[in-house]
Amino acid sequence: MKNTDYWKRYKKYLYVSETLGLMIDISRMKFTDAYMKKMEPLVQKAFDDMQKLESGAIANPDEGRMVGHYWLRNAALAPDKAITSEIEDTLSAIKEFSHAVHTGKIVSENGATFKNVLVIGIGGSALGPQFAASAIGTPNDPMTVYFFDNTDPDGMDFVLGQINQTLGQTLSLVISKSGSTLETRNGMLEAKRAYESMGLNFAKHAVAVTGKDSKLDKIATTEGWLKRFPMWDWVGGRTSETSAVGLLPAALQGLDIDSILKGARQCDEATRTRNPMENPSAILALMWHYATKGKGTKDMVILPYKDRLSLFTKYLQQLIMESLGKEKDLDGNIVHQGISVYGNKGSTDQHAYIQQLRDGVNNFFVTFVEVLKDREGESMFVEGDFTTGDYLSAFALGTRSALTGSDRESMTITIEKIDAFSLGILIALYERAVGFYASLININAYHQPGVEAGKKAAGSVVTLQHAVLNHLKCNKGKAFSADETAAAIEAVDDAELVFKILLRASHNAERKIIIKNGKHITSSRFQYTG
Repeated sequence: MKNTDYWKRYKKYLYVSETLGLMIDISRMKFTDAYMKKMEPLVQKAFDDMQKLESGAIANPDEGRMVGHYWLRNAALAPDKAITSEIEDTLSAIKEFSHAVHTGKIVSENGATFKNVLVIGIGGSALGPQFAASAIGTPNDPMTVYFFDNTDPDGMDFVLGQINQTLGQTLSLVISKSGSTLETRNGMLEAKRAYESMGLNFAKHAVAVTGKDSKLDKIATTEGWLKRFPMWDWVGGRTSETSAVGLLPAALQGLDIDSILKGARQCDEATRTRNPMENPSAILALMWHYATKGKGTKDMVILPYKDRLSLFTKYLQQLIMESLGKEKDLDGNIVHQGISVYGNKGSTDQHAYIQQLRDGVNNFFVTFVEVLKDREGESMFVEGDFTTGDYLSAFALGTRSALTGSDRESMTITIEKIDAFSLGILIALYERAVGFYASLININAYHQPGVEAGKKAAGSVVTLQHAVLNHLKCNKGKAFSADETAAAIEAVDDAELVFKILLRASHNAERKIIIKNGKHITSSRFQYTG
């Protein structure tokens, strides 16, 4: 195709919203008008499904729940006045609490002003807040945000090392809907120990974001934590950034949460139009369907050409893959759906895996994300009349052309600048695109049975570990191989797991277990020394 033909196609299919400061270019995707016409009935059904969802229909049949993250930025849309009031009251409480912290009305137990926020959560309870903090935070924010987003002891030690002696001026937000998420529970206990080691009362520095009457809610109430904010069962973790999960840490950091909500709300309005080519989220969903044949046959590569958006891909991985990666469709048929998402920021990728994208296996489609405004203020010229930002744009455009020349498809999302408003737009844009695409392929985007299965499997390992370690403790001074241990606890079928449990235990001092190497590591013997 000639460049003039690309230009005609670009003009024909370019989506532009001056209100949102958003453009979406799908001209380098090779769909036809016939394809779009063929998809029209499915798209209209997706619009119907979305309208029902926003009206309060049971959108998660597995759990009998409504799905209402769209109400979070326009509470008047909620189907129940009580829900509207809860949303509005929570937003007001977030603002009031954050203001009280910033102005010193709420202080630590020692009377010190809070200067840090430690967010303790996992998955959607951490990814959204991390993305927002990275995208629009500044060195002048009133509070610095840190994260416990895993149950890795060394990772938590690293974060505590960064906080160091200012732990007494650190407000900890523990975020868990059920209050029983083990990774978050563990992070809370590690944080509590750190406070206590400095002679501090964790409760005087702690805030809970959780479901009503959850385990965490009861702990926070009993121990007298500073504040509790609600998580509702109609908001999933991966769509919770505009709830207290994302807005509370953002407000404490000093981010403009009203603008985040405004951007999301206006994007929601734009994505309610029933004309697919005037609906930015529908456009994305249709391109995903076209590229993957509606079966996930190609991966989605996200390439944001902006350092501030480096966590966007990670955020989208959970939103898209947890929502769309499903074994069964809504009719109970085995379909194994999903779209794999990966990526990294440009132009870092020019020196990483762009080589494979251009010349390797053609099993993907690319979404470029470009930002028109380089920085606040003027840039210097580094060569002739080129700035550093000009080079960033040149690399993006050059990569796009190189991929097109190698028969690789791509689309480009363009926003004017990185700010709270545009952050809200990006969040809402992809949330609804996921909902539309799920309808197109007839799956439930709002449950996660695979995640729950993983949690159950992990629970079995925990139970097995108790038995393994107890056997060694009861036979102090005697050494056992993994096979002997498995036989003794009647877990012969799990001998491999027994070995891995013993091996890891021997490398952690608190277990007091030593390893006696055999001819092969799997024949090693393990002994509890007490």
